[in-house]
Parts: sequence; structure tokens; C-alpha cells
Amino acid sequence: MTRRLGAVVLLVWTVLAAEIPAIAHEVRPALLQLTEVETDRYAMLWRVPARGGRVLRLEPQMPATCQSSGVPQLRQNGARMEQRRDLICEDGLGGGEIAIDGLQRLRTDVLIRVVYLNGGTETLRATPTNPTVTLTGHRDLLQISGAYSLLGIEHILLGIDHLLFVTALLLLVSGWRRLVGTVTAFTLAHSITLAGATLGLIYVPPALVEALIALSIVFVAAEIIHLRRGRNTLTATRPWLIAFAFGLLHGFGFASVLDAIGLPTEAIPTALLFFNLGVEAGQLLFIAALLLVARALTLLCAEAPDWLRPGIAYAIGTLAAFWTTERIAVIWL
Repeated sequence: MTRRLGAVVLLVWTVLAAEIPAIAHEVRPALLQLTEVETDRYAMLWRVPARGGRVLRLEPQMPATCQSSGVPQLRQNGARMEQRRDLICEDGLGGGEIAIDGLQRLRTDVLIRVVYLNGGTETLRATPTNPTVTLTGHRDLLQISGAYSLLGIEHILLGIDHLLFVTALLLLVSGWRRLVGTVTAFTLAHSITLAGATLGLIYVPPALVEALIALSIVFVAAEIIHLRRGRNTLTATRPWLIAFAFGLLHGFGFASVLDAIGLPTEAIPTALLFFNLGVEAGQLLFIAALLLVARALTLLCAEAPDWLRPGIAYAIGTLAAFWTTERIAVIWL
């Protein structure tokens, strides 16, 4: 695969990304948590993310044996809405079905977590294609690992700003060894801050993180232009170092999803590990898809023009600069 043909694939991706900038922000799932506080009595937490200041129109439908008790408590800010109330479910929740109304129309997931009085837990995931889940009443680490790994995969594949950063790295780095080293450095770095932020050891305001992530894309896009002009910058000579530095920043972005839904207290290492593995799997799938399509184009097409690679860099940088301005404005508003 030549560098020019690799750029053809990346140009297609850039055009697609430019047409859907609204989904550049992190994709945050909703959370439905049910904690059994007495026999057949549950404390319910319903947390729904907001987009553009508007709360997603989702509503959980509990099993017919469940009745609301007391007055619901509501709290809302620009990022999400939380509702807390008590439920009384005759004969418990085992075998019952929970459906999420409105999920079919949205591009998000709902994590459903149930904590039983006997110490058992279960974690399930409702999706637009499968908005109804059936509770079993049993603790299952496979449920937790599966739910969190799929969340990680979807998070990275739908997080266009992260994918544009990886795309820019692929344009910047030549040679398999340097590419592997650069991607590995990015992986190690964001794993560190993902764990630290999720466990509450490190904190950076989410709005600032999103602005800096966009700015990191602008920086790498500019480095592509500098490299083409023959400037021997640090990014060109040691791309793994820049990937590691910005990977620390992107880890805070990945942690935003876990901040929205939390981690199951009885299986924090499992959930954190499999979410991180899901992020890595999604990242590798994206890189592999780009390289495979580029290889196919190599066999079918002639080489792309010389202006294409810098053209892509300018397109990525312009889009990221717009995101940077937009997100900085949010900080000050």
C-alpha cells in the first residue's frame, strides 16, 4: 500500500466525518440501576444523558408486578437528568422484563444494573435493536464483561474525534514498526488515565478535556503539513512520544462514559478491564479496516495525486479547529 493510496481511504473517512460533526462528542449511555433495599423493595436510579441541553426522550417500562412508591426526586443539569424513586415489586424481579421506550429511535445504549439483597447482581444492556431485557436474578461476571466490552467498542467507533486523531497518526507515521510503536504508546497512555479518572484518582473538567482533545487533532494535522514541508519536528522523529502525551488526554475522554454509568462495586476491576479492552478492540478494528480498504484500492486504482495527503490534513485540522472553538465557548458560557 502506498502512502498516496492510504490517503484515498482517509479522505473518504474525512468527508463522512465532516458531514456528521454533531456526533463528535462522546456517546454516553443511559443508566437504570435498581438496588433491593428490603425484600421486594427497590431503590431506582434512572440517569439519562442530555445532548445539546435536551434530555434524551427515554422511559423505562418496569415489569407489571412493580409499582412506584412515594414521590420521585428529579435533578437535572446540562449534561444529564437523574430520577430517583422507590419501587415495590411483588415476587421480586427475577424473570421480569424491562423495556426502554424510545430507545429504538436513538443512537445510544442503556445499561441496566440490578443489585439484590442477597448480594447477587446482574448487568444487562438494552440497545436500539434490542430494547427489552429479561432479568434472571443471578450474578454473572460474563454479563458484566460482555456489557462493558461492547460499550467500549461502541464508544470508540462512534467517537469521531478519537478516530480522527488515530487517522491523523496513520497519515503521519510510515513503516510498520513505527506505526505499532505509536499505537502502542497511545494505548498505554489512555489506559492509565482511563483507570485513574474512573477510580477517582485524577480529575479534569469534562468540558476542558473535550476542548483539548479537539486541539490535539489540530496539532497532529498541522504536523502532517510540517512533515510534508520537510520540517524535522519532534512528532516526525518520535511519534510515539506525542501519541503517549495525547493518549493521556484522550483517556479522560474515554472515562466520560464510565462517569455517566459508574462501575459495579462488586466487580470494578472486571468492568474497567473489559471496557478498556473494548476500546482497544474498536480502535484496532478501525485501523484494520482502513488498511484493508487501502490495500484493496492499491490493487484496483492508480495512485492518488500529490495534493491529496495535505488536503486531508487541512480538512481534519479545519474540522477539529471548529470543534475546538465550539467546545472552548461552552467552557466560558
